[in-house]
Formats: sequence, C-alpha cells, structure tokens
Amino acid sequence: MNYYNYFTEIEDTFVRRRGKHLLLSPLDWALIETWRERGIPLNIVIRAIEQVFDNFEKNPRPRSIKGLMFCREEVEAQYEEWLKGQAGKDISAQTAEESASPDEIKSHLGGLIAALRRNNNPVFAEDIERAVARLGELLENLPSSHEIIDKSLGDIEAILDAALTEKSDPAVVKSIEREVNSHLRSYRKTMDAAAFERTKRLLMLKFLREAEGFPRLSLFYV
Repeated sequence: MNYYNYFTEIEDTFVRRRGKHLLLSPLDWALIETWRERGIPLNIVIRAIEQVFDNFEKNPRPRSIKGLMFCREEVEAQYEEWLKGQAGKDISAQTAEESASPDEIKSHLGGLIAALRRNNNPVFAEDIERAVARLGELLENLPSSHEIIDKSLGDIEAILDAALTEKSDPAVVKSIEREVNSHLRSYRKTMDAAAFERTKRLLMLKFLREAEGFPRLSLFYV
C-alpha cells in the first residue's frame, strides 16, 4: 500500500472521474481512513472507483455521483475478491513509501509539539503532556525506519484519541454525534454494522480533534 499517496490518489481519481472539482466531505475522508485502517490496497480502491464511473457512464442515471459512498459497495466487492486470491499468502508485509526526509520528519514532530501545547483545556493537560513527552523522545532519538516512526506516532495518537473519547464535554460529544448521525443516516441501512460503527467512530474523532485543535500525527501529514 502506498501510504503517503493513499488519500490524495483516491481523491484525485474521484475528482478526475467526477468531471468537475468537488471537495471530499468529512464522511468521504472518514471512509478513506476506514479503508486504510483495514489495509485495503490503494490499487483496489482506485480500480473500484474507475469501475463505478465506467458503469455509470454506460448506464447514466438522473442523479450524479456526489460522494465516495457511491463507490463503497464496489470497493468492498473487489476487496473480497482480492482477499480470496491472497489465501495462504502473507499480506501483512506491505510497507510505506519512505519519501519524507529526516529533516522534514523532525520539523513535523516539532510542529506537533507546538500545536498540542497551544491547547489550554485543563481536562486534557495530563494527556497532552504525556503525548508531548513521547514526541520529544521520538524527536531526540529518531529511528531510521519510517514504519517504526509511524507506529510510534500511531501509539501516541491513540493516547490523544482515548482522551478525546473519554474526557470531552458530554454536551460537545452529543452535538457532534448528532451531526455525524445526520451525515450517516442515509447509509445506515446499506452498510454492515461493523463498517458503520467504524466510520462513525472515525468521523466522531475527526470532529472532536477539530474542536480541540488536536493535529493528526501520522507521517502522511508531513
């Protein structure tokens, strides 16, 4: 899986086939993150999107394709077919494209520390200090492997995500949940329960991060 290009390649493909500039919605980005979390290869997603638009152009419908959700079923179907073909193979050894330089990574880590320290909500003070300390250690002892760095960033982000989930103002959480449910309402019946809950969780976290100004830590954001 081409880690650094995963999001942008999918966005570029969708926008190109859509035929006009159309920014992806928060729901679209949550869906892409769901696919990436599950390890769906980039080429599978791209091929599925292309197939959906090819089929649509052969049989035009009154309503246009406005979001990636329209492509979800085809992505799932092609991924299932791909998994069948991988039976008995080791598919866990997919590695990230190592395109960020050490200086760029150090700059990214410094920016993350600065961004987290700008948060003055006392509820998250302990978690932020813990995350900042871990980021500082990573900055001082930067591994040569991008995979190791990104795993460490994922562990640190998990600390912040847990804090957001457990300590955010209940009123804010309820408000965000209503917004997320509104985004997902029309898809509840067509998504299996696990995919629905995963997408909802990612979308909730996206809005909670934005509410507190928490940055994303992954090397994708370098």
